[in-house]
Formats: sequence, C-alpha cells, structure tokens
Amino acid sequence: MDGGSEAGSDAGSTPGSGLGNDLAGPSTFLGLEESDDGPWDVVVLPVPYEMTTSWGEGTEHGPAAAIEASSQVELYDPILDEELPCGLAFHTAEAWGSDAGTLLGQLESIREYLKPWFDGAAFPLVLGGEHGLLPPLVEALSGHPALAGDLSGLTIVQVDAHADLRDSLNGERFSHGTAARRALDAGVGGLVQIGIRALCRDEAEFAAADDRVETFYARDLFSPSDGQAGWEALLARIDNLSGPVWLTFDIDGLDGALVPDTGTPVPGGLTHWGAVEIIERLFASEANILGADVNEIAPGEDRLTQFNAALIATKILAAHIASRL
Repeated sequence: MDGGSEAGSDAGSTPGSGLGNDLAGPSTFLGLEESDDGPWDVVVLPVPYEMTTSWGEGTEHGPAAAIEASSQVELYDPILDEELPCGLAFHTAEAWGSDAGTLLGQLESIREYLKPWFDGAAFPLVLGGEHGLLPPLVEALSGHPALAGDLSGLTIVQVDAHADLRDSLNGERFSHGTAARRALDAGVGGLVQIGIRALCRDEAEFAAADDRVETFYARDLFSPSDGQAGWEALLARIDNLSGPVWLTFDIDGLDGALVPDTGTPVPGGLTHWGAVEIIERLFASEANILGADVNEIAPGEDRLTQFNAALIATKILAAHIASRL
C-alpha cells in the first residue's frame, strides 16, 4: 500500500520561479492543504541553488523533488499526539529564483529571499540546493530577534559527511566545500559537526585549532569496538546545547546507501534512526532552535534520495512541534 498524506496530489500546481522547480507533483510540503493567508506557524522555503557542485549534479531539482516525495510520508509521528500538521498553519513558499549572472549575485539573492522569513514569526525549514547556500542563509539569519545582528551567539549544528571547512575549493571561496568556513568567517560563534568522514588535512588541522569547532567524526561514532562511547558523548553534547541554534543537515551525512543520488555519497554515515535520535534530542534540549535546512538533495529515478530527504525534513518539523506543545 502507498503511504503518505491524504491531501496527496490534489495540492495544485507547483509554485516557484521555474529555476530547478520543474518536477510535476504536489506543490505543498506533505501534500497538505494550505492557506495563502498568514500568519503561519511553519514555512517551507525551497532554494534550488546549484553553482559550485564538484561531482554529481542535480541539486537545483532537489527542493521540488523532496516536496513531491513528501506527499508519500506518513503524517503520524509517535512523538506527537495527533497527525501533522497538528492544527498548525503550514506554508510552502514560492521557490527562490534569480537571474543574477555571478556567483556572488546569486548568493546575495538567496540572502534577500530568506530575510523576510527569518523574523521569528514562523519556524523556517529551507530545502536545498547545494550546501553553498549556508553563508547567505547565516547572513539573513543575523536579523533574527534572537540574534539582533550578533552571530557570535549562534551555534550551527552541522550533520554532514564533509567538513566544508576548506578556505577554497577549485579556486572558489564560496563553494559547497567551504560553506562552514564562510559561516565562521561571518561571525558564527560555534559549530558542532556530526558524522564527518571526508575531509582534507587542512580542514582537520583547522577544526583542531579553532575553539569554535567541535567535530564528532563518524569513525568515533560508529566504530565497531568503541563507537557507543562516541555516540553517548555526542548525545551528551547535544543535551547540553543552549542559546540560539541552527540545524544544517546535508543529506550526505546519512550513509551513502540511503542517499545514492546526492552529489557525493559517502559510506559509513548515519542510519535513519541515528538521524532521528539526533534530531529529537536536539529539539528536546534547552537550545532555541531558530530553524533548519536540509540540503544537497539531488533526485534520482529510484526516488530513494529525495524520499529520505523528505523523511528528515518531516522529522525536523515534528520535533519542532513536539518541543512547542
């Protein structure tokens, strides 16, 4: 039997600028009926950005594919007393699009697209698009009332296979492989990395030397001999988080078998249930989770990658709602 929401394919035509949003299917996340009029409690923000991918391509189609796949995600989550949307107002925004002819112009456009949604009125969930969207996202987030222009109070929790701490990649400083480094350059006060297992020596040395960076490497979390100790240490760190936090979830943080069509799938990553535990513990902590992004979604014909991305996005929203009820 097919799972998913009953609203399914009756949600209407796909909104957006036409950039990377050309897949047919439901136009609202989870296929929910939505009102065009706010206020809204949750906003889903598709950012089909792709300019610096270095291997597999297709992330510009990721947001639309994840929204389409989400119509097959069950609305029941055991951490909630009722099915999503739990009486709350969801809104799937028109997708970002830009005709800017330069990389920096595209990034500036993303920042301006996100700014109005980062006012604290609704919980934002950004769907990407390559991870290079993180620096303009952080710049837009600086205007959030919880930060008031001061990013030093923000902690980013980064689930990822890659450290993204290079100073440049293929000669470009604003690349998907430099996203975390540029976020720190913007003034972010803390970076907690989870599941890292693909990085260069310069990144490893930078992470070890910079007090703002805490890296939980995959080999320490999933080692057959002592991985449980590493996992418990990670959960303890999550439990102790406080203050404003942004979750950035690169889906290649999941094991490559779960997301074979993402740009650079890497073996040895998180299982689905490991990701669920991280998300639930994060939202149950004392931290103030300002929002989240799920990025590097590249659709495949078998639909596995986009469906797993939709599952992660849905779990983030369920955990957010559970923390507020």
